[in-house]
Amino acid sequence: MTLPHSPGNVGEPRPPQAVEVVHRLEHRQEEAHKEERQHRLHMGSSVRRRTFRTSEEEFQFTAADYALAAALALTASSETSWEAQLRRQTSAVELEERGQKRVGFGNDWERTEIAFLRTQWLLRQRRDRKALRRRTEEKVREAKELRELCSGRGPWFWIPLRSHAVWEHTTVLLTCTVQASPPPQVTWYKNDMRIDPRLFPAGKYRITNNYGLLTLEIRRCTIEDAATYTVKVKNAYGQASSFAKVLVRTYVGKDAGFDSEIFKRLMFGPSVEFTSVLKPVFAREKEPFSLSCLFSDDVLDAEQNIQWYRDGRLLRPSGRRQILYADRQVSCAYKEDEGLYTVQVPSPFGPQDQSAYVFVRDAAAEKPGAPGSPLNVRCLNVNRDCLILTWTPPSDTRGSPITGYSIERCQGESGQWVPCHEAPSGTCRCPIQGLIEGQSYRFRVRAVSRAGPSLPSKASELVVMGDHDEARRKKEIPFDLGNKITVSTDDFEDFVTIPLPPTNVHASEIRDAYVVLGWDEPRPRGKAPLTYSLEKSVIGSGTWEAISSETPVKSPRFALLDLEKGKSYVFRVRSINQYGMSDPSEPSEPIALKGKPATLPPPAQVQAFRDTQTSVSLTWDPVKGHPELLGYYIYSREAGSSEWQTVNNKPIQGNKFTVPGLRTGEAGVGESSATTEPIRVKQALATPSAPYDFALLSCGKNDMVIGWKPPKRRGGGKILGYFLDQHDSEELDWHPVNQQPIPTRVCKVSLECGHFYEFRARAANWAGVGELSAPSNLFECKEWTMPQPGPPYDVQAFEVRATSLMLKWEPPLYTGAGPVTGYLVSVQEEEASEQCQPVTPDRISGTHLRVSDLQAGKRYRFQVQAVNSAGPGQPSMPTDPILLEDKPDAREIEVGVDEEGFIYLAFEAPEAPDSSEFQWSKDYKGPPDPQRVKVEEKANKSKVILKEPGLEDLGTYSVVVTDADEDISASHTLTEEELNKLKKLSHEIRNPVIKLISGWNVDILEQGEVRLWLGGEKVSPAAERMGDCGIKKIMPNRKINFDRAKGLVEVIIQNLSEDDKGSYTAQLQDGKAKNQITLALVDDDFDKLLRKADAKRRDWKRKQGPYFEEPLQWKVMEDCQVLLTCKATNTKKETCFQWFFQKKETPDGQYDPQTGVGILCIEELSKEDKGIYRATVSDNRGEDDTILDLTGEALDAIYTELGRIGALSATPLKIQGTEEGIRIFSKVKYYNIQYMKTTWFHKEKRLESGDRVRAGTTLDEIWLHILDPKDSDKGKYTLEIAAGKDTRQLSTDLSGQGDIHHRGSLFSLPDRAKVVRGLPDVATIMEDKTLCLTCVISGDPTPEISWLKNDQPVTFLDRYHMEVKGSEVTITIERVNSEDSGRYGVFVKNKYGSETGQVTISVFKHGEEAKVLEKM
Repeated sequence: MTLPHSPGNVGEPRPPQAVEVVHRLEHRQEEAHKEERQHRLHMGSSVRRRTFRTSEEEFQFTAADYALAAALALTASSETSWEAQLRRQTSAVELEERGQKRVGFGNDWERTEIAFLRTQWLLRQRRDRKALRRRTEEKVREAKELRELCSGRGPWFWIPLRSHAVWEHTTVLLTCTVQASPPPQVTWYKNDMRIDPRLFPAGKYRITNNYGLLTLEIRRCTIEDAATYTVKVKNAYGQASSFAKVLVRTYVGKDAGFDSEIFKRLMFGPSVEFTSVLKPVFAREKEPFSLSCLFSDDVLDAEQNIQWYRDGRLLRPSGRRQILYADRQVSCAYKEDEGLYTVQVPSPFGPQDQSAYVFVRDAAAEKPGAPGSPLNVRCLNVNRDCLILTWTPPSDTRGSPITGYSIERCQGESGQWVPCHEAPSGTCRCPIQGLIEGQSYRFRVRAVSRAGPSLPSKASELVVMGDHDEARRKKEIPFDLGNKITVSTDDFEDFVTIPLPPTNVHASEIRDAYVVLGWDEPRPRGKAPLTYSLEKSVIGSGTWEAISSETPVKSPRFALLDLEKGKSYVFRVRSINQYGMSDPSEPSEPIALKGKPATLPPPAQVQAFRDTQTSVSLTWDPVKGHPELLGYYIYSREAGSSEWQTVNNKPIQGNKFTVPGLRTGEAGVGESSATTEPIRVKQALATPSAPYDFALLSCGKNDMVIGWKPPKRRGGGKILGYFLDQHDSEELDWHPVNQQPIPTRVCKVSLECGHFYEFRARAANWAGVGELSAPSNLFECKEWTMPQPGPPYDVQAFEVRATSLMLKWEPPLYTGAGPVTGYLVSVQEEEASEQCQPVTPDRISGTHLRVSDLQAGKRYRFQVQAVNSAGPGQPSMPTDPILLEDKPDAREIEVGVDEEGFIYLAFEAPEAPDSSEFQWSKDYKGPPDPQRVKVEEKANKSKVILKEPGLEDLGTYSVVVTDADEDISASHTLTEEELNKLKKLSHEIRNPVIKLISGWNVDILEQGEVRLWLGGEKVSPAAERMGDCGIKKIMPNRKINFDRAKGLVEVIIQNLSEDDKGSYTAQLQDGKAKNQITLALVDDDFDKLLRKADAKRRDWKRKQGPYFEEPLQWKVMEDCQVLLTCKATNTKKETCFQWFFQKKETPDGQYDPQTGVGILCIEELSKEDKGIYRATVSDNRGEDDTILDLTGEALDAIYTELGRIGALSATPLKIQGTEEGIRIFSKVKYYNIQYMKTTWFHKEKRLESGDRVRAGTTLDEIWLHILDPKDSDKGKYTLEIAAGKDTRQLSTDLSGQGDIHHRGSLFSLPDRAKVVRGLPDVATIMEDKTLCLTCVISGDPTPEISWLKNDQPVTFLDRYHMEVKGSEVTITIERVNSEDSGRYGVFVKNKYGSETGQVTISVFKHGEEAKVLEKM
């Protein structure tokens, strides 16, 4: 197709549509050329291989677009598309200008390119729309098939039955609505008896079913009609039921109608009261326990409503837990079962409940002293192949600290636990990797200490490894009146070959032992499965190293367990699919391991109160600022005992607990301790006084904001909150505003517009609710519309001194027509009659002001007004009269330097209540920067420590003690001059002297150089070394180094000589810190050092050429060969190796130039081999030799070793008949009569050679010959071979039943155990019959007998019996069954041997033919 575009027709008029099409095509062509140039630059990394795109192609379909298209495809109309109109318009232009010629090759090429672009675009659009419609039609077809499959379903009640209470002789109608497909069968019941209208008077019951609306009409009800009515519906897919109660009221009276007991019992259940009290249970791990209680009435009707709770969570029966009536049983207790158990039963007056605590103590350890087992094992962040495992440490370590944790896993329901990881101590969180996607796992943990591992914890819940983000990639599209199509973004992923790199590589979790790396999948990711390859690089190295893993990484998370502390790393990730690997991702931010987490501080303010005769209530202040706090363990001990016992084995989440099970009369006072710190005497805790001075802070149309002042007496504790009451002037009663205490002194109250209200309040602390305040003034609930701001509130005075004080207030809640631009502060003397006078002539921009130049001894009141563009607003409530005086016990902020040299500001308030807090601020603008200061609190003292003092720390520091009845506050202005003095003092304290880690040390270096070095602390760069390191002038052969970073001073003497004898002194100075130390090298110490240095120097020179790394040494082989070996090193090709014996070169030696090993083998050592052996190695660089003397002790050692090997090689004694008698002998590899001694024994009696007994040896045999044997020669014969310190004994017995002939006479020899006869190869038998197997055995001594089944020992119990009569052995199996089939064997054994007889048994059932099995 071509489009007309001829320059010759420019002046002719064209149709508007044609002109529009041509302009559009020209614009498209220009953009196409531009896009083509850009595309060529990025073709290498493009995912889709398209040539270029026009402006009308500049979009991509997202998952939402496809979902919308799928829904629109169902209601697509037949309207003409834009593409069809464009084709018709283009055809019209083509027909109109057909025949016109275009000249020039360039115009033809342009026309062809435009036609190609347009055709390509149309074809691509057509392909995409067809693919989208085809995919949508498939989704719709699948949804319709699913709807057809789901059209048949079981019945369920849309509207169930409800109970009715009616008068006698009236009609009641029970109705309900049921849905089911196909329509169900309906049956009505009365008290579980089926209702058949034919069996009752006509018209008594009427049952209807109108398209799922079920009705039961009961006419003229009587007392007999009061019952429970049930309707049951059933079809092929299931059944359902609903019930309701009908009450019939007979007459007016106490026992009638809704006041009757029958009504209460039917509607609310029976009246239930507990007749017993739940008591604490002390269970043990792995053992069962139960909780039970008794009731005053039969609660069978309410049994299904009895509920058990643990720590507020409803419990349900499980494999380990069972609920029986009002008894709860746990078959196997774990420490996770510990907690507060509550039983609850309904009653007409509300639910009744009782609670008791169950303690689960640790089970006995497998090894004494092993710790208790961990608990609360959980799996977090489950992915395809990895997860995070967490647990809680045990409370009882049994005196041995935990050194680590062992993690075990179980795959599926196999029950096989295998170790999979080791976690260090101090952490209860560990990543688990290398898991299989789609597989399920359980985990358990053991605590490990020096005493051994603990028992395993309770197994975690079963988790299935998979992609848990898959649900987020799916979207449901509703269509066709309630049906849905599920569309996944994975269905719309494009075809991708080489994947793109991942993005957003970051550390999702950083710990002291590992880092969990996370990243985002590439977009688009393609349909091919992805795995990942990780790389790491140390900051500054410039190189990347691949991170290896045992299994492919499938999840976008990976835990790194082998990082080094103190180093920073960056990481990058590559994507891998079946087509290849992507480019690396962008590197992550620098990542380093965290330091070891600090140990949690102990809870403070632990207090014990009497609770009952056997329990004590504990409270403590919670540990704050630790987000990973798991809870608290409590320990107790009796008075006079030093051993602490664990109270709870499951961490407590709150800060209160009642410890039961204590003995009555035991006091909580131990043995006398050391002298305590000074203790403060404080007032007893009491309820607070009443709040006062109520003020209206803001007023809306239907609400008010009320504020008030705190109580003047707080009762020695923290105010926990306030209870506010309101009173409408038109009513008589007061009404509470809040049920829970309000923590602040500002409350918003919803009221009625136009009414007048007054308020009163109470404060509450730990002692209880305080006094009720007097009523406030009447406030009208009328919306404020004034342009001026409302009153400021909470005006307080701090740092009250004789002539000055500090005022602080809160800005108004109502700002009027514009923002507050400033404040006016006024003052008035208490006894003066004049009006308030302004404190300052100008406005104040902040919310604090220091007021000075006041008269001491007088009382003042202050007020504050807010000002905006409309003018000053309402004044605040005036302060209480403030007396200006210097209190004798008033304390100021202390500034100084502590023992460690830190600059601090400290404030102490001995009179502050226990609940008080120290609130520090800088320049009255808020707390100091935690990056620059550190706040420490101990008892009633708070300290602000400057981390790195600088000019940024200058300013005014103030502190206020909360919850005190009187003002306890102070401030201090830190100036630059004062800071410099403190910094100087800090430096002097920190650097009083240079500490030395070690004194002078003397080392001899490799080349014989002598190194004198001194180790000290790290010093500053300004540190100096003063004086000479010697008593004489420094010689040229000495070198002195001073490493300030390491605090190292060293003197290196290259050639130690007599001139170097003397004393060496090092004088060091770092600022004002000094130190010196002297070393004396004189007399014997110097002579000894000189000899060692000379020897070291000579050895170094020797090693400059070839030398022996291993000297000449001997080794005896198992075949009694003697090897002489040595090893030379630093050799080269020209190096010569020679062997010498008795100063003569021997050619028998071997030498391997590759390894430098020389070997000389002596096959049989003899006297000719005695002498001195020498090996030499030499070349043009030098010569070295090694010598071995085999003439004295070394030769004796070799012979001794040969004797030991010969003794160990002796074979068991053998018996041989000869013409003269019996010969007993043993073969040996080597025998030397000088180094080996042999002795024969008969019945523990030593034998000597004589006429009838002869003993002898050869080089390979030791023998004993018994001539003309007699009965007295029977018995045990023992051969003892001694070689050096080693001794070996061999024995045999001439007392058996064997026959050995010599000269026609018979001599008896031992007989081993045998199965002679009796067992068949195969036997078959019918079920329920009795099987008997008998065999005959022999042997002397009498053999031991045992039966085997399938190579496993048979236990003779129940149906299995064995009988032995002489040499006959019988096994009997009663009532055989198919499980008795198998391979049976009888095993006989005595000290001379053993044997097994086997038989295969086949058991067949009644009516079957006996099958003969082959022998197994």
